[in-house]
Amino acid sequence: MDIRIQSKDIDFRQLIEYSLNSILIIEKEGHILYCNKVCLNLLNVATHEEVLDKSWYRFLHPDFHDVFKERLKRVLEEQEAAELIEQRIIRNDGEFIDIEVMSAPYYLGDEVFAQVIIQDITHRKLAEKLLNEGEKLSAIGQIAAGIAHEVKNPLTTVKGFLQLLKESRPHSYLDIMETELEKAFNTLQNLLQVSKPDLDDEPFVPIDICKELASLLFLFQGRLYNVEIEMDAIDSKRLIIGKRNLLLKALFNLIKNALEAVEDKGKIKIEHYFDEGYIHIKVSDTGVGIPEEQLKQLGNPFFSTKNEGTGLGLTQVFATIREHRGTISVQSIVGKGTTFHIKLPLN
Repeated sequence: MDIRIQSKDIDFRQLIEYSLNSILIIEKEGHILYCNKVCLNLLNVATHEEVLDKSWYRFLHPDFHDVFKERLKRVLEEQEAAELIEQRIIRNDGEFIDIEVMSAPYYLGDEVFAQVIIQDITHRKLAEKLLNEGEKLSAIGQIAAGIAHEVKNPLTTVKGFLQLLKESRPHSYLDIMETELEKAFNTLQNLLQVSKPDLDDEPFVPIDICKELASLLFLFQGRLYNVEIEMDAIDSKRLIIGKRNLLLKALFNLIKNALEAVEDKGKIKIEHYFDEGYIHIKVSDTGVGIPEEQLKQLGNPFFSTKNEGTGLGLTQVFATIREHRGTISVQSIVGKGTTFHIKLPLN
């Protein structure tokens, strides 16, 4: 049966109201005259009254105010469409959202307004970020493996001759040299572990994260005399599918870092809950915190905020979470503490 819809039969207002993209009508001062339902969801507001007659600059990130003013002027005065660009908005709950925006003239009687069409690209930007991080860590891993092998060979020779010297001419200095040499070997082994983990061939199995976290905390009992531990586990019976030992090592590294960040007395809080298809794990401490300019470097080999750290522990954490199709984010305030937030899909 051939069914054709005539233009006279189309309810264009309904078409716009329920469009897949957010649509706004904005006047020259930047006030919103119309927004569709998708836009309400994007801005995280419940009613049109919270948006209509309000300034669009209230929701637009300050970094993009000047750009938007210039584009709005071009649309209204020159009556030209403004090309598609990326911007960022601030939702009603304070969350930042990456968007793509294009604008075109909208005529109503003798007046000209700006029609603004918005598409949420948050998930796309996240996917691009994960892809770039994956490619970066892969390249770093290949370089690291090559360097580790090249350095390990001469160190092995030095270690052999050192053992011969100790047998023929024992000396306390030789003992110190051997201790330091072992530290070098351990660093190289960690570097190789990050670039190509021994647990790569480990099978995927159901994992009770809450149970495993409790077991890990037991391992740190000897170091908890001055640190308060709070475990807040919701949805504790939900299981994820993953490489158990690899994930345990990552969680161990996070808890270890949290303990080391608390220099004196302090608190560590571990949260577990399920939301929107993901298991969320948060490890928070009341430690020294991390400066904002250093947060983006976390996870890179040999970058560490600790004096004697190598950064390889966090590199393993980031690589493991990425391998399990999860995400990890970090929030920190210097002098107040740090929170690592992991999201892992159920399957």
